[in-house]
Amino acid sequence: MDDFLSEPGPRKAVPQKQLQIAILGTGMGGLCMAIQLRRAGIDSFVILEKEADIGGTWRDNVYPGSGCDVPSHLYSFSFEPKLDWSRKFALQPEILDYMQHVTRKYGLRPFIRFNTEVEEARFDEAAGLWRIRTKAGDEITANVVVSGTGQLNRPFYPTLQGVENFAGKAFHSARWDKSVDLAGKNVAVIGNGASAIQFVPEIAPKAKKLSIFQRSANWIVPKADRPYTEREKEMFRRFPFLVKLHRLQIYLMLELNYLAFVRGSFFGKLFEKAGTNAMEEHVKDAELRKKLTPDYPAGCKRILLSNDWFPTMARKNVAVETNHIAKVTSDAIVTEDGVSHPTDVIIYATGFEATHLLAPMKIVGRNNLDLNTVWAHGAEAHRGIAVAGFPNFFMLYGPNTNLGHNSIIFMIECQVNYIMQCLEALKSPKVRYIDVKKSAEDEYNRDLQADMQKTVWAAGCSSWYKTADGKVTNNWSSFTMKYWWQMRHPDFGEYAVVG
Repeated sequence: MDDFLSEPGPRKAVPQKQLQIAILGTGMGGLCMAIQLRRAGIDSFVILEKEADIGGTWRDNVYPGSGCDVPSHLYSFSFEPKLDWSRKFALQPEILDYMQHVTRKYGLRPFIRFNTEVEEARFDEAAGLWRIRTKAGDEITANVVVSGTGQLNRPFYPTLQGVENFAGKAFHSARWDKSVDLAGKNVAVIGNGASAIQFVPEIAPKAKKLSIFQRSANWIVPKADRPYTEREKEMFRRFPFLVKLHRLQIYLMLELNYLAFVRGSFFGKLFEKAGTNAMEEHVKDAELRKKLTPDYPAGCKRILLSNDWFPTMARKNVAVETNHIAKVTSDAIVTEDGVSHPTDVIIYATGFEATHLLAPMKIVGRNNLDLNTVWAHGAEAHRGIAVAGFPNFFMLYGPNTNLGHNSIIFMIECQVNYIMQCLEALKSPKVRYIDVKKSAEDEYNRDLQADMQKTVWAAGCSSWYKTADGKVTNNWSSFTMKYWWQMRHPDFGEYAVVG
């Protein structure tokens, strides 16, 4: 460890310097970071939010049926439990209300600059400062930058021939157009992932015809969802320790689900069996079953939870199209088999640009090192949080910290705890910045990618978890308990500490 942080023998107390901290985004990550700063008595920070209100993905995804596939009591901060969740899997309005609640309780709004989109953050090595430029042309300086923009914030739109000639309405599920009335319309949904399985059952009864253009089938298993009873909520309010026990029970149950993502796992076969049974119960047509049956192991793509997807697929006004889209005309989608599908509304359920983390922001570190260049062959970071050459820059929900089996809130809290300890080191007047060593970052990622080969995420199917050349850039490769163990304390021997 550098002598700046470990000097032998007795020493005089040195006044700590006040850090200026910039947080990017007001999703769960950004709010968690800001709350812990306030709890630690640190008020010298600003949160830069490109939109007019807080919420991140839960502000943006307002499509019908929008909700979380992690149980409510685990999809909340451990230090700020909500005792009266209405159901086991909360819907978007209740999650956003929770985020508004913590924002009010911890007095975060005065620290937020809304409608402030970051265009560039550039590190000034001589001053040991980040110089942040907004799209409006303002400059903000900070000792530390913490990105809370996450992985799922930029909608992905496929390139479709002729789409510019379409005369109807078209929008992405993450930019839902509430002004469009779908009643009696021919609706085309492009994609069938996590968003589609939530909104399609909601809009199918309204549409004249609903055509789902599917690239590949998903493993979909029943969702153990139900409302909490009034008695249960009353018990949680009277005995808050029961919430902690309930949260722990959920965590351990989900943690065991990781075993289903190990290649060749018996537990993975159980997921496949559950999905197959649910489909066979509701879908009687053999040809439709064939379309809805995945040709890859469960977990290679995201496993989805739904109780009403398969009943919706069996509706007479719903069609699953597996032929690729050839072109879009003014009033139809034409597939490669030459069939024209009359279309009044197109809804893109095509996910996000998940492997292009932090884009379109330009992040420039030491020696004019551009993060987009560093990540040209896929994003990676030390412990998912720091990148060599980018001092005092930290990410929440960064590369290889997404989960297929547990709550991202757990990962975010591990990361915030780690960053808070780094800030303590940076408060020393002898420390200008810390920069993770390239050797430490490379060793960490070699081990992580070796672990990844044991999982179904590295199997042959394509998914948003990985780049076009097959590198898994999004998911964590093991149990979350392993990540927690690694993130308990920073090892400053892995960092260059510059004074």
